[in-house]
Amino acid sequence: QVQLVESGGGLVQAGGSLRLSCAGSGRTFSYYFMGWFRQAPGKEREFVAVTSKSGDSTSYADSVKGRFTMSRDNAKNTVYLQMNSLKSEDTAIYYCAASQWGGWDHHRYAYWGQGTQVTVSS
Repeated sequence: QVQLVESGGGLVQAGGSLRLSCAGSGRTFSYYFMGWFRQAPGKEREFVAVTSKSGDSTSYADSVKGRFTMSRDNAKNTVYLQMNSLKSEDTAIYYCAASQWGGWDHHRYAYWGQGTQVTVSS
């Protein structure tokens, strides 16, 4: 089991940057694929990015490809999401999640953080 806590959200102008962090508890952090998802008001939860257990492979949603970078540091039990060139449509609550299987489907993720709000003003 792993517990996750996100941080780093906030208000930023369009074109700006934010870096989200997700700290995990427990010695089994490196056993999990880690994903970032987001949910805007009135919309479904949306896949953003996923990284492998070692962090050597990462996949992104088309909507963020080239602007967002996901990384992980297993020694610190932490994953990051560097978000650049932010747009108003990136406004959402961002969640990190852990899965034994990975992928883009949020149903495959058993453990979730509480979320952090990102608001991009245009």
